[in-house]
Amino acid sequence: MVERRSQVVLGLDPDPAALWPVALSGPAPADPTEIAELTAAAVVRHCRAAIEAAGPACVAVKLQLACYERLGAPGWQALAETADVAREHGLLVIADGKRGDVPVTARAYAQALVGTTAGPYGPVWGLGADAFTANPLLGSDALEPLTSAAAVAGAGCLCLVRTSNPGAAELQDVPAPERPLHERLARLVDELGRDSLGASGLSSVGAVVGAAQPESLAGLRELMPRAILLLPGVGAQGGTVATLRPAFSPHPAAGLVTASRSIVDAHRRSGGDPAASARAAAEELRAATWAVAG
Repeated sequence: MVERRSQVVLGLDPDPAALWPVALSGPAPADPTEIAELTAAAVVRHCRAAIEAAGPACVAVKLQLACYERLGAPGWQALAETADVAREHGLLVIADGKRGDVPVTARAYAQALVGTTAGPYGPVWGLGADAFTANPLLGSDALEPLTSAAAVAGAGCLCLVRTSNPGAAELQDVPAPERPLHERLARLVDELGRDSLGASGLSSVGAVVGAAQPESLAGLRELMPRAILLLPGVGAQGGTVATLRPAFSPHPAAGLVTASRSIVDAHRRSGGDPAASARAAAEELRAATWAVAG
């Protein structure tokens, strides 16, 4: 992978009804049974174009699994192809599916995302992501198969702690019992990641902390001094890079600023070419983030 001075993650949430024009160069379906396959192929072309345009200013892509899975089996193939395109361009791959379930099912999720599954004819390889998001609300026993698999694979497990959607406060900010639930989740992330440290002192167990709620960031960083923080919500959701300085206090790589619509849909605001607009938006975000991260 190419070493990059960037903490920007390109979020890819492809909407088949709003693809870049370059993605629509393929043939129109002659048979209704071909619709899903051709749509998935168009999604890959869209994602490739976005990666080629914005990728040089980024360190990773975040693939929203639901946006691929809704296309059925061709969508999973499109997901794998998009991950391959990202790797071709030297980018890490973050699988954003927020997986979480009882331990036996969590183990299957881990195999699908970063591991292999034993079968009668040999191992079946999963997506091979470099990191994935996880839902910690089932507790530590349900997270353990995910965090362990991530450590074995040299990958990261990024647990939801304080998300960027407005409704998050309904649960994540409720005292449980004396402090907000998001603080207890942060402590859990720190506990699970203490024995999985890399050379930089950062853990393979990280957290998702919304950039649109910067008032909680400094406190959460104190509770998770070793965690890499994935920071969604910059741009379209109202978050700003200038408020994210605490995320980078342990190390310049301790924060990852993810942006999706503000990069991929930048042409809708500028009226310009999609690729050129995305490239400019990504580079602007990279420069702003690097100035804060140092």
